[in-house]
Amino acid sequence: MGFLEITKNNIEYEHICCALGAKQYEQAVNEKKQWLMERMEEGLVFYRLDERAKVFIEYLPAEVAWVPIEAPNYMYINCLWVSGKYKNIGYARQLLDYCKKDAISRGMDGLVHIVGKKKLPFLSEKHFFEHMGFQVVDHTDPYFQLVALKFNEQAVNPSFKKSLNPSIIGQGITIFYTAQCPFAVGILGELRKVAESKGITFNSFRITTKEEAQNAPTIWTTFGLFYNGKFITHEMLSPNKFDKLLTKLIVG
Repeated sequence: MGFLEITKNNIEYEHICCALGAKQYEQAVNEKKQWLMERMEEGLVFYRLDERAKVFIEYLPAEVAWVPIEAPNYMYINCLWVSGKYKNIGYARQLLDYCKKDAISRGMDGLVHIVGKKKLPFLSEKHFFEHMGFQVVDHTDPYFQLVALKFNEQAVNPSFKKSLNPSIIGQGITIFYTAQCPFAVGILGELRKVAESKGITFNSFRITTKEEAQNAPTIWTTFGLFYNGKFITHEMLSPNKFDKLLTKLIVG
C-alpha cells in the first residue's frame, strides 16, 4: 500500500482523510481544502496513505505555521494522524520519516510539534514522539508541550510565544478557531444553540491569517474554548459533551 501527496492539482477530487460524511460538514470540508491550497503556496505538504483512511501527515515551515511559537528554520507538524485498523503497523513512523527527509532536503534545523502533557483528544501522543527522538523543549499551561527533533545541535530550541493575551476575551463562551479542521467549523452552529438554550453568551472568532494565529490567545488555534475569559479546552466537543461541560461550568 503506497502513499500519495495531495496537491493543488488533485485536491479537488481526492479525499483529505478528516473529511466527515455528514451533510453539515460539506462546506467545512471545502473550506479546509481551500485553506490547504493557500498554505501550499507557503510550503505546506499533505501526505497520506493511498487509501480511504485517516492516515496522513500535514506539515509546513514553522515561520508560516498557524500557531504561536518561535521556531526559526524548523518544520512544524500540524497533524500526524493514524487511526483504526491502520495503527501499530508502522505508518506513523513512515509518515514522520517522509517529513524528516523533506525538512532535511530544505536545509532545515529540525521538526517541531505540539503535544499534550498527557493523553488528550486531538493532541498527539507525546510518548510516540519521544520514542522517535523528539525532546520536550517548552511547555505552557494548562497541558501543552512543545517537542522538537533537532538535526542541527547548534540551532535554537523552539518555544511558545509568551505574549498571549486572554484578557481580550469577554464573558460567556468564546471560541477561537481556524478552517484547518472541518469538524471545528461544522460544529459551531450546534454549540451555539446549546449555549443559547442555557442563556449563556456565545461568541466565535475565526482566525483568518497566520499573523492572527501566531498572536492568538490560544496555543491550539484550530479550536480554543474559553469561559468568562479562562481557557477551558482545545477539544472540539460534540453538542452533548458541550452541554455537560456548560452545566459543570455554571455549577462550579
